[in-house]
Amino acid sequence: MTLNQNQLCDIEAIKNIAKRYCRGVDRLDAQEMRSAYWADATDDHGVFAGNAWEFVDFCMEAHLHWRSTSHCIFNHIVELDNDQIHARGEIYNVSYLLQRDEDILDTWHGRYLDVYQKRNREWRILERVCVHDFTNTTKINRMDFDSSGFRQGDFDRKTPRRKIGP
Repeated sequence: MTLNQNQLCDIEAIKNIAKRYCRGVDRLDAQEMRSAYWADATDDHGVFAGNAWEFVDFCMEAHLHWRSTSHCIFNHIVELDNDQIHARGEIYNVSYLLQRDEDILDTWHGRYLDVYQKRNREWRILERVCVHDFTNTTKINRMDFDSSGFRQGDFDRKTPRRKIGP
């Protein structure tokens, strides 16, 4: 299938939605996470099914169970609908969730099944279903490495003092 320049730009814009979502959830940045969804979008994450912006609020509280999280996305397939304002996507993901009070790493393997919609030249998620493939929990054996000289990961955001990052 040959894609034109506009279609390639649409696919890239859709893939950036997934990156914003991951960054938002990993930084506990509700505004960033919401920017991936339309206000009337739905999300079914198993433990939550309903309005996507309400899911964002749910995540902001639920993710405090972990010290840090890292949502990693792979194999993002996007199929544009003929109407040029809808698309469907499947994203494979692995999420690493470091427990807050113990050196235990929870790992989630799954997929996001998405319907995207373009409104006023902007793509966002309209419907999302999170598919569980498998999970595991592992006791962490720390590397023999002094990481104290590095800025440590957390649910942090850019601040006036810290111009880059989160």
